[in-house]
Amino acid sequence: MITVREIKSLRDRTGISIAECKRALEASAGDESKAVEWLKVAGEKIAGKKLMRSLGAGIISAYIHSTGTLGALLELQSETDFVAKNKDFRLLADDLVMHIAAMAPEDATEFLTQPFVKDPNQTVGDVIKGAIQKFGERIEIGTWHRLDARPNA
Repeated sequence: MITVREIKSLRDRTGISIAECKRALEASAGDESKAVEWLKVAGEKIAGKKLMRSLGAGIISAYIHSTGTLGALLELQSETDFVAKNKDFRLLADDLVMHIAAMAPEDATEFLTQPFVKDPNQTVGDVIKGAIQKFGERIEIGTWHRLDARPNA
């Protein structure tokens, strides 16, 4: 029997819906680590199903390093304004733009496969798939730019 406490713990850890957390715990016999893996696999399936949906909203996020010599801009796209205005979506965009400033990806493929700067156990692509699962919408990285005022940096 899965308890409310177990479901809440998994939800707090992942940000995924209560119903999905309950399904994951049931499928993994109450083992939270296995439930996280189950959610990851489910998230990839969900992300694949949402690929054909159109993107109609999004936000721009900016990061300027405290020295003022390094910065980045990122366009993060979503399907609806409802998601684009969500606080957690904005935090995701802020984390991704900080990653761009820190890791200087050369292209989209490199960006999505880099270990995420805030959690090296996940790639940037994994973080985005998790967000798709969390928000229930297609999310994509749009354009980004990284600026470095330091010579030879």
